[in-house]
Amino acid sequence: MLRLKNQDGFTLIEMLIVLFIVSILLLITIPNVTKHNQSIQHKGCEGLQNMVKAQVTAYEIDHEGKMPDMTDLQSEGYIKKNTACPNGKQILIKGGEVTVEQ
Repeated sequence: MLRLKNQDGFTLIEMLIVLFIVSILLLITIPNVTKHNQSIQHKGCEGLQNMVKAQVTAYEIDHEGKMPDMTDLQSEGYIKKNTACPNGKQILIKGGEVTVEQ
């Protein structure tokens, strides 16, 4: 006669309870992350805009008051070629003012 050893482990009910709790936690966290996504993109765009403003000021100082445009900043290495916000909008320089396209 073959006897099984008494093995400790999780029962099916315990595993189902754990999966149920994990599912509830996921249902709570996923909507919160997606809700804050737009706010995160807006703050990232503001940060990029402030960085470009600082580079415009640095360019003005280096070039004795000359106002740069985006190509000047890119060609001389003040900013990278891609100046798009996380939401896809471009950073623009008009008359020395740094703005985000509408």
